[in-house]
Amino acid sequence: MNEGRALFNIGAFAVIFDDQRRVLLSHRRDMDAWNLPGGGVEIEEMPNEGVIREVREETGFEAEVVRLVGVYGKIGRNELVFTFECRVIGGELQATDESDESRYFVLEELPANTLKKHAARILDTISGYQKPVFRKEVIVPRKPQKSIRG
Repeated sequence: MNEGRALFNIGAFAVIFDDQRRVLLSHRRDMDAWNLPGGGVEIEEMPNEGVIREVREETGFEAEVVRLVGVYGKIGRNELVFTFECRVIGGELQATDESDESRYFVLEELPANTLKKHAARILDTISGYQKPVFRKEVIVPRKPQKSIRG
């Protein structure tokens, strides 16, 4: 039995487009990388609730879920990541404790330091799939970064 032990860590990320179909990315404070707004789902929180909270924490925007894009399992880690297409319903774009900048990018001009797995999830969002995708992701070790957290 696995009582008291989590079988998976759960993450939730948002793909958000503006009216010009540019995608919203956040630049992380803890490393030089652009990523989709999102992060870990908290205890007793559903992934769709977690993504809304994470969008607010990382961008200042209030959002709502449009649809589930996919569920991604990370090979070698007990993690499941839910990716949702979301839309902005309020708030104001701003720097936060988690990201020093957030802005919209044309799909063909994503920054070179965009996380590759997030670029792939953006492609899944625009691919026209009728159902959510379920995919295992290979984790590529990255170079150690200086952390600003203790």
